[in-house]
Amino acid sequence: MNTENTLVLGATGKTGRRVLARLRLRGTPVRAASRSSATRFDWSDPGGWDAALRDITVAYVVPPGVPGPAHEFVKRAEAAGVRRLVLLSGRGADTWGDSAFGLDMRSAEDAVRGSALEWTVLRASNFNQNFDEDVFHAPLVAGELALPADTVPEPFIDIEDIADTAVKVLTEPGRHAGRIYELTGPRALTFGEAVELISRASGWPIAYRRIPSAEYVEALVAEGVGEDDARHVAEMFTLMARGLFAETTDDLASVLGRAPRTFEEYVVRAAAAGAWHQPTRPPEGL
Repeated sequence: MNTENTLVLGATGKTGRRVLARLRLRGTPVRAASRSSATRFDWSDPGGWDAALRDITVAYVVPPGVPGPAHEFVKRAEAAGVRRLVLLSGRGADTWGDSAFGLDMRSAEDAVRGSALEWTVLRASNFNQNFDEDVFHAPLVAGELALPADTVPEPFIDIEDIADTAVKVLTEPGRHAGRIYELTGPRALTFGEAVELISRASGWPIAYRRIPSAEYVEALVAEGVGEDDARHVAEMFTLMARGLFAETTDDLASVLGRAPRTFEEYVVRAAAAGAWHQPTRPPEGL
């Protein structure tokens, strides 16, 4: 019987809230921590970290948005008696070279992997849910997704699979120690192919257009994104164009004992929920 007390950081975020719900359903003792949780956690306010870590033995960690804070957090975790850390990171983080992309994730990896604690790193490809819960959603609803992505495919992964993997690792002490899992979907798609599937399943006319990186940065800034953040996002597409993340892996299947969910399964669920409904445009078909 697992008697560990689990801390979930980013408990209201895309992966955190899914991990939290799964742990609660299992009856696992768990503490939710975020800027809006009863146990408040803010990467920019270390004053609240010790309360979040009190009596915790294992923690699910979503990196801060800037390099640095994870090192102090890991020190606090060690001092508080935490025994294990499971960190969410980005696909192929050790292949990013001198890119400015992902310095926050690489810093968090350095902190976790350099600690004396038992650790596991989950490196995930781009989320399916970016198309309905995040940065790509509004353009899709408007009818066109324009990105600086070419024909190099991406093995998009369903967040539900990431949450399943995280819970498996969190609840199996010792079995995943020192492991880095590269998590992908079952096949790679170009952004154009992904948008075509979304358009077909939803019944709404949606197009994909490739644009230069500089134009993409300008568009993000016009939407209110800070210029540094916009360049950071654009740099991800530069890395993707090198083909570093295009291949699928078997890591998820090795942990869960099943294949990852397909992009088509995700699209059907999201379309049925009305994710890309366009109230000002007529649907395609009957």
